[in-house]
Amino acid sequence: MEFSELIRTGQAQAELLRGPEAPPLRGTLCVTGHHLLLSPGPQATPDLWLLLLRSVDSIEKRVAGDCGTITLRCKDLRVLQLDIEGVEATLNIARSIEGLRLGDAWHFHPPERYYKRVARETNAWRLSEANEDFSLCPSYPRAVIVPRAVNDDALALTARFRQGGRFPVLSYHHAPSRTVLLRSSQPLIGPQKRRCAEDEALLRAVLAGSRPGARGFIVDTRSAQTAKQARMTGGGTEAKAAYPGWKRLHRPLERGRPLQESFVHLVEACGDLEQSMDHWLSRLAGCRWLAHVKEALSTACLAAQGMEREGACILVHGAEGTDSTLVVTSLAQLILDPSSRTMAGFQELVEREWIQAGHPFQLRCAHSAFSHARPKHEAPTFLLFLDCVWQLGRQFPLSLEFGEGMLLALFDHAYASPFGTFLCNSEQERCLCEVRTRTHSLWSGLNQLKEQRKLRNPLYVPNPLALWPSVEPQSLRLWQGLFLRWTRPPEPSEAAWEKVWQIVTDQEKTEGSQPTVSASELQL
Repeated sequence: MEFSELIRTGQAQAELLRGPEAPPLRGTLCVTGHHLLLSPGPQATPDLWLLLLRSVDSIEKRVAGDCGTITLRCKDLRVLQLDIEGVEATLNIARSIEGLRLGDAWHFHPPERYYKRVARETNAWRLSEANEDFSLCPSYPRAVIVPRAVNDDALALTARFRQGGRFPVLSYHHAPSRTVLLRSSQPLIGPQKRRCAEDEALLRAVLAGSRPGARGFIVDTRSAQTAKQARMTGGGTEAKAAYPGWKRLHRPLERGRPLQESFVHLVEACGDLEQSMDHWLSRLAGCRWLAHVKEALSTACLAAQGMEREGACILVHGAEGTDSTLVVTSLAQLILDPSSRTMAGFQELVEREWIQAGHPFQLRCAHSAFSHARPKHEAPTFLLFLDCVWQLGRQFPLSLEFGEGMLLALFDHAYASPFGTFLCNSEQERCLCEVRTRTHSLWSGLNQLKEQRKLRNPLYVPNPLALWPSVEPQSLRLWQGLFLRWTRPPEPSEAAWEKVWQIVTDQEKTEGSQPTVSASELQL
């Protein structure tokens, strides 16, 4: 994301108070990606006042009447006051400074940014701030994208009908087919077969805002039996009669303890260097990790095909909607959306579909595969997603702008990181812990120029088409770069990646055209 996208209002009339000894300075206040500038009027001193945004230590804002005041407390102990004409200009400039001064990407992927893209494609959706104080849903962000025809009062009632308050929200708008991908948690049907008129109206509004005659599929990531049993404890799934136009499909994906056990057994097998080939193959099959990868990719392909080929809207949920649901929605977007395959787009996808969407990283990633403590909340759900992305990259080596280095970095930082991006379990918790003011964003570290060479795919060529991966057993491979990176003796992946970069760079210099790399050169 460019710094310019963080600037909500570029300029306004303002008066600067620099302290008791300096006279006030009045003129046009301008916000750039790195500085605040105040240009005095023609009758005043010609000197241009500059302030480096990184020198701002804290910012306070207040409004009164038709103007506002921003107080900047600087790292060099200066205290500056800006009196600005216009309440909206004051608030927008304050927010711009807050985003720009951090310089470490906490504000690089706000929900508003994706909404702007959706708004350019359709007017059927709106950005709701009904969850501003996290009262509707503690695991959702402050702002979510919902059907324009549904008001905030209806959202509040719908939230009470969904587990954890996770009412259906937009995950992705597929412009070519004018269909949408949504996510939520299970409805609280219960043994009494409860209904919620507002929830039913929301899903009707989804179809009405799509293409004429649109239909929908509800992809439940639980088995039909599990969903039926959930009714006994207050959960359940959407009744066919209550949601006309929507058809329910069950595609069970493993989660929780079974997924964690699969991860543990795979790591144990990969760490045994004395086993025979037959024993290794038996243990690899027995842990079922690649079976989980296959099921996740298959379900994501089902959702993507429903949108691309059937022209249908898709709602994905399991029970809580914070694990397997997010695997499916994020993978479906990678399959369909070329922009999510770029470096910036993939970072936004992870931020929007995992971090802001409420995946409980602190619970799921408290331990990895070696801990003897096995809390029931731990599960490598995010790792499963990364493995599926790696499979996509292996089958389509030119279509992802990021490489294996990015996926390894995300895995490492999800479990242990000096950055704050993966801390806590939700946006609400991150706000309470003041994560954004007390830590730095991971994206700032990964977007440093010195890191980009290790993270980017030197063979990347933009591909506007959907990526349909093969999920046949012979097409899926063990992710050796992760599971064997500390045990295998071959050339380190970083050195191999550097070799590819050198090949591409040399060809670009000699040919001055799109780089091509032969199969023999790729045998690194």
